[in-house]
Amino acid sequence: MMRLLLQWVLSALSLTAVATFLPGFRLQGFGSALVVAAVYGVLHVLLYRVLVFLAFIPVFLTFGLFIFVINAFLLFLTSALLDNFKIDTIPTALIGAVALTLLNGIWRWLLF
Repeated sequence: MMRLLLQWVLSALSLTAVATFLPGFRLQGFGSALVVAAVYGVLHVLLYRVLVFLAFIPVFLTFGLFIFVINAFLLFLTSALLDNFKIDTIPTALIGAVALTLLNGIWRWLLF
């Protein structure tokens, strides 16, 4: 349980860092980053495997790079569901998805 809470807070920190450095990727504060991380995590758990299954051919043909597009879609969906989180364009969502994947990977490598 503690590990899940730590991952949630670290995801919120990653979202805050990406929002700080990426124009068009806006959060209203760390509290909203916690909400965004929770909603994005739930969407990821519910939809990720289904989307990867449905997009198996593009994922296979791009050697897994299409996963970033799926993550960008989930980020963009999260942005559409929440008022305190906005992503302006799909390319911004794609860059944000790559940055979040890298930051969360670094957190996992350092701490877990």
